[in-house]
Amino acid sequence: MYRFLLSVFALSILLTSCSTTKEFFKGSEALEVSVPGMSKGLSLNKIGEYRSGVFDDGATEIAAYDSGTQRLFVTNGADKTIDILDLSDPVSPTKVGSIDLSSVGKSANSVAVYEGLVAAAVENPNKQMPGLVAFYSAFGDYLGFVAAGPLPDMVTFSPDGTTVLVANEGEPNDDYTVDPEGSITVIDISEGIAAATSRTATFYGFNPEFLDPSIRIFGPNAYVAQDLEPEYITVSEDGSTAWVVMQENNALAIVDVEEAKVTSLVGFGFKDHALDANAFDASNKDDGIRLQGWPVKGMYQPDAIEAFTVGGETYLVTANEGDARDYDGFSEETRMGKLKLDPTAFPAAEYFQEDANLGRLKTTTTLGDTDGDGDFDELYSYGARSFSIWTAEGEQVFDSGSLLERKLAELEADNFNSTNDENGSFDDRSDDKGPEPEGLTVGEVNGTPILFLGLERVGGVMAFDLSDPTEPEFLTYVNTRDFDGDPEADTAGDLAPEGLVFIPADKSPGGKALLVVSYEVSGSIAVFEVGD
Repeated sequence: MYRFLLSVFALSILLTSCSTTKEFFKGSEALEVSVPGMSKGLSLNKIGEYRSGVFDDGATEIAAYDSGTQRLFVTNGADKTIDILDLSDPVSPTKVGSIDLSSVGKSANSVAVYEGLVAAAVENPNKQMPGLVAFYSAFGDYLGFVAAGPLPDMVTFSPDGTTVLVANEGEPNDDYTVDPEGSITVIDISEGIAAATSRTATFYGFNPEFLDPSIRIFGPNAYVAQDLEPEYITVSEDGSTAWVVMQENNALAIVDVEEAKVTSLVGFGFKDHALDANAFDASNKDDGIRLQGWPVKGMYQPDAIEAFTVGGETYLVTANEGDARDYDGFSEETRMGKLKLDPTAFPAAEYFQEDANLGRLKTTTTLGDTDGDGDFDELYSYGARSFSIWTAEGEQVFDSGSLLERKLAELEADNFNSTNDENGSFDDRSDDKGPEPEGLTVGEVNGTPILFLGLERVGGVMAFDLSDPTEPEFLTYVNTRDFDGDPEADTAGDLAPEGLVFIPADKSPGGKALLVVSYEVSGSIAVFEVGD
């Protein structure tokens, strides 16, 4: 039945005469751009910034805030340090010191703070070897470390500060000859750092034959525990449950924190881009903004995830960025124009594989050959160009569909799907993952849960009201990038939002809620005042 529908879809496309101007298309009919309006007042006003002066070297990637000292801790991949910024005057954040990580490892991939205690996820110089979590005071004093797994990618505290959780990604080496197991390290610091104990939640016992089929286990000769790559963690309000995203695997692990045990693995599923609601721009060679339905399935592959509560129920929100494995020893990535398509599933293959249509779109070679005959019966792209909301059990209750690209088409028409390190790059990322929603945070503003979502490529932050998790409402969008500037000369403003930190009014230096955004490419930190 699915092949029949694809055939009908393909034949209808052949009858379509598609323009390449900056218009929106749905098949052969113009698609009216419709996005939710601002239902409640919300403003994001940039009031301050810190600039490292380092371009495209990860000088300001992840940040964490300590309200007691009004300090911001920022991972600096360029200097292999954690920089300490004084945020007591949000208008003028000032660097007051840095934590040298050279004595404990290579560099910090993540940093978290709880009441003056700083935790850094530090990778081993040989990233296939175990890393560690290093602890410091808010003034940079070294307090000790606890071993973690290979490539600790994120560290976070439980809400009560007694437990530290670490996502150990366990990436392979470039030759793909060494592939460590992924895991989650659970550290008990209730008796202090000197008495800290740790346990490891592993993925042993999960049989690939019984996993959700949307969970991708696809590394060369890899078993489940080896192939899964934990990347991002969020923890329930009571600290009993953690949810861990494995981006490349398109999977979610649910962890019993007290037992340090993975209790279940949930597949995120696939997004049907043939639906009008999931239309997207698939090409950087179509000379325009062309939001259209295509016979493509999107792998959600979230990066950031955060738990929030509405009406006593816990929900999860994810930024569906997408990511591929692309190593010298193994790469899944190719363009759809290079695939051999099944003639029955795709009778209009020649049309689909034109550069202006699907030919340029990045895809995986590990999915789609459903009958094993060497050609592709289905097409899969990376990420979903959206954010989604899920129940605590991993059931989707909302997806933003094509909203992000439609809103950008309205507000950033001249810079739609630009890349993050070069201006004059209109439409450049449409064949990849579009705007790439990557970082997010949820903050409460006057009793209303607000999602702040960072768009890595074009830049900017979108805000949504999450009062009804099944129907979030768009509130506002701000982009402090200067599209007329020179990125390398640091005159292009803020580029590539990576980490977002919400500071509630009662913990903010000035008594007003703040949003702090770290920008990886421009090496800058922006401070926004959140108004209503």
